[in-house]
Amino acid sequence: MTVQLVKSEQASGTVLRPAALADVPALQLLEQRCFSSDQLSVRSFRRFITEKRSDLVVLEVNAQLAGYFLLIYRRGTSLARLYSIAVDPAFRKQGLAEKLMAEAELQAADRHCALLRLEVRKDNSAAIKLYQKLQYHEFAIKHDFYEDHADAICMQKQIIQFDSDSVIRQVPYIAQTTPFTCGPASLLMAFNYFKPGSFDPYQLEIELWREATTIFMTSGHGGCGPRGLALAASRRGFTAEVYVNHDGLLFGDSVRSEVKKAVLQRVHDSFKQQAEQQQIPVHHTELTLNAIRQHLQQGKLIIALISTWQFDKSKAPHWVVLCAADDHFIYINDPDTDDIPWLSTAERQYIPIEYKIFSKAFSYGKKRLKAAVIIGVT
Repeated sequence: MTVQLVKSEQASGTVLRPAALADVPALQLLEQRCFSSDQLSVRSFRRFITEKRSDLVVLEVNAQLAGYFLLIYRRGTSLARLYSIAVDPAFRKQGLAEKLMAEAELQAADRHCALLRLEVRKDNSAAIKLYQKLQYHEFAIKHDFYEDHADAICMQKQIIQFDSDSVIRQVPYIAQTTPFTCGPASLLMAFNYFKPGSFDPYQLEIELWREATTIFMTSGHGGCGPRGLALAASRRGFTAEVYVNHDGLLFGDSVRSEVKKAVLQRVHDSFKQQAEQQQIPVHHTELTLNAIRQHLQQGKLIIALISTWQFDKSKAPHWVVLCAADDHFIYINDPDTDDIPWLSTAERQYIPIEYKIFSKAFSYGKKRLKAAVIIGVT
């Protein structure tokens, strides 16, 4: 366990505590009372109680075991999975499942997990209703998931939230309206943070893309480069500073046509010359996590290029806004809505990304291109 959990409520006679090996017989009996299939074995209970990558918490009512939850954690991710939860039929309709879920979220957050995921039988309407009430959202279906071949609905909830009271105002959320305007949408979030309501996304999204695009990508429309984004910001009265760890042509590896590469080189050379003329600082080095935190503490925002592989396995270059940082997370506004279409605008703001996950995502391609634009005001 990550903490020595013992919580009691004398009025209701309930106690939440870590499971012990002595609880295994009672847990096994509870499992049999709650589930006709997919039951955890005695061996599994013993393993989950003793290993470090799981939290098994029991709930007692008047010294009688009434329920439990089991969380498991995947190494190298910010995800927790609710592997199992059960409430004894004799203790149902007393809010105990909700109490267990609240504690599960606290335990997962204590492990620095940003998301809690679970599976629920497609025909378990009562459980689905509870999870929806607790603001869990469906994101997938797993067919033939259970022993009896029933399907499972996959649900998740963001359980780490940014402390909005720690800032005067939050960076506004603006979604990209095309597959290729993540950079302009990110710029617009920064612009409207520093000068609220002054930049119309409908009017400027495509205009900014036309100014900043590198012309060609693997297929479809071109994407924006760091100098192009910095120049677009500078033209509108903002300070801009570029970090890029490669001085040469960007995104050239994804273009096979030599004619297209030649055009890309011309655009790159033009952006490079314009940035020098506008005296935009360009640092040919990686932007470290410490530097990111320093820039954010100075009141600036960062438009960062990431690979989406860590999030959706698509290996696409993608611009996001780095809005804030604390001891464990970088908080981003991601303009892409395709991967999380069920979330509200408020839920898309300040998405927590653990440092180790962000470090993996903060590069693109075989050459591990790292690029960022620091935006501020004079």
